[in-house]
Amino acid sequence: MSERKNWHEYFMDIAKLASTRSTCDRKYVGAVIVRDRVILTTGYNGSMAGAPHCDDAGHLMIYGHCTRTIHAEMNAIAQAAKNGIMIEGADLYVTARPCWNCFRVIANTGIRNVYYSEEYRPDKNINKNIKYVKTKLIKLE
Repeated sequence: MSERKNWHEYFMDIAKLASTRSTCDRKYVGAVIVRDRVILTTGYNGSMAGAPHCDDAGHLMIYGHCTRTIHAEMNAIAQAAKNGIMIEGADLYVTARPCWNCFRVIANTGIRNVYYSEEYRPDKNINKNIKYVKTKLIKLE
């Protein structure tokens, strides 16, 4: 019998699966919000609901970033808000390290830990300001 995956591997695998729904080919990212080993929401990089996707309409680039796409973390948080799901004290699994904009929202929601698998554009603002918030960034190997 094969060895059973630990919880971090399990939830990160689900975040990776969510990333396959991404609609911006610049970066496929998936996210899962979990509390007490129960999945609360998922998210992936994609356009606003009902708006054209990068895959269909091309990228909307501003200062080197595709602004047509909402990041996976924000989509997972938006799904929680839309469905009345409290995420304070939850953990977030995301396939790439959050950007500064996402991290600020994550911290304000009260998410406790952010587990990520890939370094992606590490932001000095996060490194300078993480000491002021309760949210922890943890890289999984």
